[in-house]
Amino acid sequence: MDAIQTLCEEFFVESRDTNTRPRVKLASKSPYVTYLTPMLEQFAVRDELNEVVKNRANKSCDLVDAGVKLFPNTFEKHHQITEVIETYGELTPEELEGQEPVKGIAGRIITLRSFGKAGFLTIQDQSGRIQCHISRDTLGDANYAIVKKFDIGDIIGVAGKLFRTKTGELTISCTQVELVTRSMRILPEKYHGLKDMETRYRQRYVDLIVSPRTREIFRKRSAIVREFRHFMEKRGFMEVETPMMHPIAGGAQAKPFTTYHNALDMQLFLRIAPELYLKRLLVGGFEKVFELNRNFRNEGIDTRHNPEFTTCEFYWAYANFNHLMDLTEELFGTLAQKICGSTQITYQGEAIDLTPGTWKRISFYESLETIGGHSPDFYNDYNKVRDYIKKRGEKATETENLQKLQAKLFDLDVEEKLIQPHFIYHYPAAISPLSRRNDADPNITDRFELFITGRELANAFSELNDPIDQRARFEEQVREKEAGDEEACSMDEDFVRALEYGMPPAAGCGIGIDRLVMLLTDAASIREVILFPLLRPEQ
Repeated sequence: MDAIQTLCEEFFVESRDTNTRPRVKLASKSPYVTYLTPMLEQFAVRDELNEVVKNRANKSCDLVDAGVKLFPNTFEKHHQITEVIETYGELTPEELEGQEPVKGIAGRIITLRSFGKAGFLTIQDQSGRIQCHISRDTLGDANYAIVKKFDIGDIIGVAGKLFRTKTGELTISCTQVELVTRSMRILPEKYHGLKDMETRYRQRYVDLIVSPRTREIFRKRSAIVREFRHFMEKRGFMEVETPMMHPIAGGAQAKPFTTYHNALDMQLFLRIAPELYLKRLLVGGFEKVFELNRNFRNEGIDTRHNPEFTTCEFYWAYANFNHLMDLTEELFGTLAQKICGSTQITYQGEAIDLTPGTWKRISFYESLETIGGHSPDFYNDYNKVRDYIKKRGEKATETENLQKLQAKLFDLDVEEKLIQPHFIYHYPAAISPLSRRNDADPNITDRFELFITGRELANAFSELNDPIDQRARFEEQVREKEAGDEEACSMDEDFVRALEYGMPPAAGCGIGIDRLVMLLTDAASIREVILFPLLRPEQ
């Protein structure tokens, strides 16, 4: 309390030096008004002050005057709410009467029904909710008067006997109730919650309090990541960690974020992919490695993209891209079964079949024909493809070659139609600077991308381990960067040197964890599955 008082006193003095800050008066005569006033004046500046907030502040003063600490640190929690429900939930009213009282239960007040001589409230912890019965007869007049000052949003600790109401609901008849943390703000209304999407993402802490759906998404996300790691480790892959700050932006075609290291006096890039470091480990002798971590790409924000995102990349020596197709099918099927209870799931009203062995595999150029509806005469004609892309409202610069334009054609007319799982393989070499060329046709690569619900979820290929070919492709990327392509790769001399020592034939795959979570939680936007997505500064 002394620390809070000192802090509030400093804030209070500062607030009086500002002529523009609104003045707030409370009905309470408590000395604690002095310490609450600056906070309420800040509420007024942001148009968040109303009579309900003032009433809560007045009751806070009353609690302090009654000797109640608003932010104590003495309560010991012994049980999760679900532990109580699982232990006693099946007992009859008669059986509950013979049980010892429960204690050490804590949670946030979510509902609070008006009090006379008794009332009900519901508390919620991370595991679940339980109803509590508050009575003057069991608490005594003085304690009951204190509890009546509590509000929705307060965190309290309770103890008491369990019983069932007339409707059969398991309830704690509280013999002890204590304030653990006072909530100075008002939670959103029970039945409507946070409707504004940006407010939900910006104030995720409130969203988690009031939305069971949000809490369930992030419980599932945690489970997905855990099961993903278990799947990889069970198959002999070793988890590793590689640098987040790179001296050279590489490993994928994307615009990087730049930063600066003062001590070394050098520009660095937040990584766009861990690929080149993971393949260095294959050179070093590790044959199965994976990394599940963050990447950063300086790109736009929409329902599928966030500049900071999570991926898993894994590399498998002495394997090729066909092995990875099989492994990826098995991985997705296993995760769906573990998380959703079935390989048959629903995403945004569409039935999706993730059963391994049922996934379609089709080459890039075949997809332009059978799915995109374009003939080889059309998609192999540079001028026709460029004019078509421009008519569709997309950019097509003079520096882009035919294969890059074909990739844009795929994005326009094929990708969104790939609802069920599709492996699209044999991508053009010009858009696959790190992939191994196909032995029969050097213009294409042994690469695939996985599409489900019209979006890419994985990118994989047989790795290029020929240092001569790799240097030539880096040099081509450098020329494209000099011509204005901000997403082109840079020359990485150390990686070429690593290949010169000899990297075994291998295959590698990157899977977008955020999009995977979207799929398995039926989330429409990537922001729904990222706890704190990037947003513009709050005005």
